[in-house]
Order: sequence, then structure tokens, then C-alpha cells
Amino acid sequence: MNMAALSTTEIVLIVALAVVVIAGIAAFFALRQRRTTKLRAQFGGSEYDRALAAGGGRSHGEAGLEKRQDRVEALNLHPLSAGDRARFANAWSSVQGRFVDGPGGSVTEADQLLRDVMSTRGYPVTDFEQRAADISVDHPLVIENYRRAHDIAIRQGRGQASTEDLRQAMIHYRTLFEELVGEPEMARARAANA
Repeated sequence: MNMAALSTTEIVLIVALAVVVIAGIAAFFALRQRRTTKLRAQFGGSEYDRALAAGGGRSHGEAGLEKRQDRVEALNLHPLSAGDRARFANAWSSVQGRFVDGPGGSVTEADQLLRDVMSTRGYPVTDFEQRAADISVDHPLVIENYRRAHDIAIRQGRGQASTEDLRQAMIHYRTLFEELVGEPEMARARAANA
């Protein structure tokens, strides 16, 4: 192409087209970075990284996180009633109280109690990975605790968990339990601080 043979209008059009293409590419990368930043902030670094590894890359992993959001939005989730909160709090106290005499049984009971809380709140509880994915949407700060506690519970079922492991599982379960059962109080505290 002979640049001298091009008219001023053609040169302006070529430059304008190049600017539009460059601006489009920059906008694409900016939107992609904003999406990444938003998802990483919402799900936390550990869960975000886990999703990317499971998805085989950034694009598929982020799409999976967005599907989680859509799935949870479609669920009929609701806070616990005051009566349910009190009932579950009493049940948790009982489970914790039995830990000294039977740590393995307490961990198993804690796991079941959390499933009961989730079910009462409206979460499907059939499969652990789906439960964890659903919980990660609204409770990203405690999902890693839940995963660790569940891993210890599985090891305990095989007789491979020490008493210290079981104690750690109870601490992890308690963190998620308090988040799920105490949510209305936490929401009020957040609103008061806003």
C-alpha cells in the first residue's frame, strides 16, 4: 500500500479505525479485569483460586463463579426464625459439650447440625461440593473453614484424625455455624456501622 497515494480522508479513516480497535481492546481488558476484581473480592482469594483451578483457567473458572451466583439467587433462601436460631444454638451447645467425651461423634454431629441449619435456611444439602459452592456465594469468609472441617470429618471417618484435628474441625464448624445462625444480628451490626 502506497501511503502517498492515500487521500487525507482515507488516512483519517485508517487512523480512526485503529483508535477504535485499540479502544475496544482496552475496554475488553478493563472489563475483564473489573470482573476478576469483583469475583475475587466477593468469593475471597482461596475460593476464587479453587474455582479457577477446577475450571481449568480464568475464563471457565469465573464463568463457574457467576453460575454459582445465579444458582443461589434462584434459591429460596431465608434467615432463621428466632425460634430456629434458639433451637440450633442449644443443639450446638450440646454438641460442643459432648466433645470432651466423644470428639469424633461431636464432629459428626456438628457436620449434621450444619446441614440441618442450611436446609432450614433453604440451601439444598445433598452433595458437599454443591453445599460448599452455594455457601461460598454469601459466606466467602468462612467457606474455607467449612472445607477444612469437612476434610477432617472425612479423615475421622477413616480413623485418620487426631484429637487436635477434631478440635480444629469443631472450631471451623463453629465459625460457619455462627455465620449461618447469627446472620440477622450480623446484618444489623453491619447496617449500624455503615
